[in-house]
Amino acid sequence: MGLEAPRSDPMPPHDESMSRRPHESAPIISIERAAEHLGQVVTIRGWLYNMRESGKLLFPIFRDGTGVMQGVVSLKEQPEAFGALKGLPQESSVVVTGKVTVEDRAPGGSEIHISGIEVIQRVADTDPYPIQLKEHGIDFLLDQRHLWIRTPRQASILRIRAEVVHAARNYMDDLGYTLTDAPIFTPAACEGTSTLFEVNYIDDQKAYLTQSGQLYVEATAAALGRYIRSGLRSAQRNRRRVAI
Repeated sequence: MGLEAPRSDPMPPHDESMSRRPHESAPIISIERAAEHLGQVVTIRGWLYNMRESGKLLFPIFRDGTGVMQGVVSLKEQPEAFGALKGLPQESSVVVTGKVTVEDRAPGGSEIHISGIEVIQRVADTDPYPIQLKEHGIDFLLDQRHLWIRTPRQASILRIRAEVVHAARNYMDDLGYTLTDAPIFTPAACEGTSTLFEVNYIDDQKAYLTQSGQLYVEATAAALGRYIRSGLRSAQRNRRRVAI
C-alpha cells in the first residue's frame, strides 16, 4: 500500500544475540524468531501496523521488518498498556514486552500478551501516515514508494528479488565468473541518441543514465574473460516513474 509524511524514526537494529534493554529483563527478539520463545516474556521493537478493538480488548499488529505479529491487551489486566495503545496512530514506533503464546488464528501462529509498552514516537494525528489499510491507486502508491515497501506484499517481493539475485550470483560464482559493476551515469550520449534520461549532478552539471553498457562489457571481457556485469541500461519508454 503506500515524500512528505509523518515518518517513524528508524528503530535500532535487532540484536539476534538477545541483547537486553538496560531497564528490562526480557530479551529483545525479532518477530521472525517469536515462535522460538513460546511461553517466554520477550521484548519486540517495531511499528504499529494495524489495530482492531473488541470491547475491552485491543488486538494490535506490529511489524519490525522481519515479519508481523499480533498482540493482545486487556483493559482490566493491563490498564496502562491498554491506555498507551488506545488510539495510537498507524506506524507509530513502539517497544512492546509480553509473553509469547500459541494462537493459530494469528499471523505466524503466535501472539504476544502485552504487559508493557513504550511509545518511542507517536505519529501526529494532524499529519497521519498516508498509506491507510485500504485500496489506493497505483499513481498514489508510486508517489509514496518509499513507504509502500513497508507493506507485507511489497516487502515480500523485495525479499524474493534478493533470493533470485543471490541464487544467480552463487550459480555464476560456481562457474568461475567475476561480477563487475559498470557506471550508470555518463556525461554525454554514447550512441547518438536523443532520448536520454537527464539528471542534475554535482554543482548543477548535467549527467545522463547510460545507454551503452556494452562499452564497459568489451573492456571487461579483455581483462577478465569470464565475467558478469551489474549495471543499468536505460531506454526511453512511456513511463512517468521508475519504481525501485
